[in-house]
Amino acid sequence: MARRLVPAAFNASGIAQRHSVIGDYRPGSGGGPFYDEASGVMLAPSTGARNAVYVQEATPLFVAAGRQALEASGLSAEDITQVVTVSCTGFFAPGPDYMVVRQLGLRPTTGRYHVGFMGCYAAFPALKMAQAFCEADPQANVLVICTELCSLHVNPGDDPDSILSSTVFADGSAAAVVSGQLPRSGQRALRLDAFETTLTPPGEGEKDMAWKIGDQGYEMVLSSYVPDIIETHLHGALGPLLLNLAEEVQASGAEVEHWAVHPGGRAILDKVQGSLGLSEEQMRPSREVLRDYGNMSSATVLFILRELLAQAQPGERACAMAFGPGLTVESGLMTAVMGE
Repeated sequence: MARRLVPAAFNASGIAQRHSVIGDYRPGSGGGPFYDEASGVMLAPSTGARNAVYVQEATPLFVAAGRQALEASGLSAEDITQVVTVSCTGFFAPGPDYMVVRQLGLRPTTGRYHVGFMGCYAAFPALKMAQAFCEADPQANVLVICTELCSLHVNPGDDPDSILSSTVFADGSAAAVVSGQLPRSGQRALRLDAFETTLTPPGEGEKDMAWKIGDQGYEMVLSSYVPDIIETHLHGALGPLLLNLAEEVQASGAEVEHWAVHPGGRAILDKVQGSLGLSEEQMRPSREVLRDYGNMSSATVLFILRELLAQAQPGERACAMAFGPGLTVESGLMTAVMGE
């Protein structure tokens, strides 16, 4: 069964390429603890061995993404007041928040916070936290960095849930600066207008999207029912954010020009598009990020928002959403602005 399921699942994923920090997969590497190149067999290293790779590889990505976001913002290291790091694929202490402060030369008094083990929707709690800091202090500048090394937890085997998760998850890192100040002249930005979070009804989704730490990496459950659960409850989840959505779902595409839908998989994008009546153009950034990068957990929605930021005109709105364990639906409404 697994031999038939694997090629079918990968061919239907909508993903052309993905990235991984695991060097074993590079042709000519000879393999290593994750993959034996001679035999072509995927191996199952211990959780400790996987986390050791996370410790080695995550910090450079956190720092590089943070540096790029800082440079794009036009702010200096001295201007950053808080750092919020996000990850669910590894642990170490002092953590990535500490390493970012040290290696980017931020002030030692910079506030540090870490959002951990929340999954694909975790960028939203991080952005909400940053927004709260800026509302409390208009001079605040918060650096938010999401880094996920999902490929560390791929496991060989014929379990359908493991195969399904292996077809979509990838490694990636992204960052943003949330500021209480207006953008500089000519600078594009997204104003954070509103956020909402909700859970699907009890008993729906709790066992369909979940994971736990096992002896050989994180054991992911990603059921094929997830797209249907999202489709069933999407209207109610977005209703509080878009007040008119409950009355006229089909009109939402015309009133919100841009959509950043977390591509948990191609089927999820298909269900959201059909449910909300969105056009192919509105779904294009989400599908292109899925095609070019795969599902990078929490970092993915920031990749999509980068695409929207480049194309949205001042005054146009964007709705972003992501889904995670529970099943949790996080969403945000934003407006494109241009510094004067």
